[in-house]
Amino acid sequence: MFLRNCWYVAGWSKDYEQCLKAQTLLGENIVFYRQADGKPAALEDACPHRKLPLSMGQLEDDHVVCGYHGLTFDCTGHCIDSPTQRGMTPRRAVVRSYPVVDRYRLLWIWMGDPDKADPDEIFKIENFDNTDWGYTDGGLLPIACNYLWVTDNLLDPSHVAWVHVTSFAGGGTDDQPLDMEKTERGVIVSRWIHDQPASPYYKDLVKFEGNCDRKQHYEMCYPAIALNMSVYSPVGTGGPDKPAVDKTYVNISYNFMTPVDEDNTQYIWFQHRNTDPNDKAISKKMNDGAIMAFNEDKEILEAVHKGMRDKVTRNIDLGLDLGAKTFRLQLQRLIDAENKVTEAV
Repeated sequence: MFLRNCWYVAGWSKDYEQCLKAQTLLGENIVFYRQADGKPAALEDACPHRKLPLSMGQLEDDHVVCGYHGLTFDCTGHCIDSPTQRGMTPRRAVVRSYPVVDRYRLLWIWMGDPDKADPDEIFKIENFDNTDWGYTDGGLLPIACNYLWVTDNLLDPSHVAWVHVTSFAGGGTDDQPLDMEKTERGVIVSRWIHDQPASPYYKDLVKFEGNCDRKQHYEMCYPAIALNMSVYSPVGTGGPDKPAVDKTYVNISYNFMTPVDEDNTQYIWFQHRNTDPNDKAISKKMNDGAIMAFNEDKEILEAVHKGMRDKVTRNIDLGLDLGAKTFRLQLQRLIDAENKVTEAV
């Protein structure tokens, strides 16, 4: 169901402190905490004795103490104390530990074989340290649907014409043809829309007057990371073979979908723009608008999840589904290959 040998976003780094925090990711119960030096740690949230969640225990001197009989675990998952039988700690008193890394204000977790975890493979965010770029605070949105419905949505530029009428919609978003491209890291669905007004969300953000040439770039990367880029350029200056001009406006929405289980998704995002790096008012306005729009998506996707799960008649596909279907197929091949290796071992 899930690709495991890859990095997922567990949450915002700021939300993990020197206390125990329980989460379910990819159907696995995990307890997170920070050590005294600030380094993050993550363990299986189940004591090997009677499977009481370790998150119901205490954090003492960087060690997790089970709240049932005091079995104590270090950040590697090894039991370092068994108060009821000191000197006779069971060899099997071990819990799984997960590689975790802070990067880009986010806490990343490796859900597969820890020996394969390479921080250099964490999804790269271009221009993150570029002081000419501004970013929003972002957000975290729980969605009661399978994560693949969210990835489908983020490979579908057309839905904005109906779901996001007051934000991302605009001329051409309902009927202009789409281009699809397969890449080494996923799928891109995109199109240029020429000589149309900017969408409501962007009309006060772009740095020029009048109509624009607009690009919708919807890219989904494995396992479930979306880079949705909006490009606005003065009329006549935008197109697939044309370089950016001084007034070209670029905003990238980074979207990180982490499955909680088969029926729930944790959706984290922030936006990164090539203008106004220190303008907090613009950042807040953009963030507020994104929250409104993504809650519109949430309502639709939760209903889609129920509708598809409980359907009594067959559903159909449309031409606009090509990108989503291609991504699902490619991702499933990676999952199948990973499962074959696991079964062989």
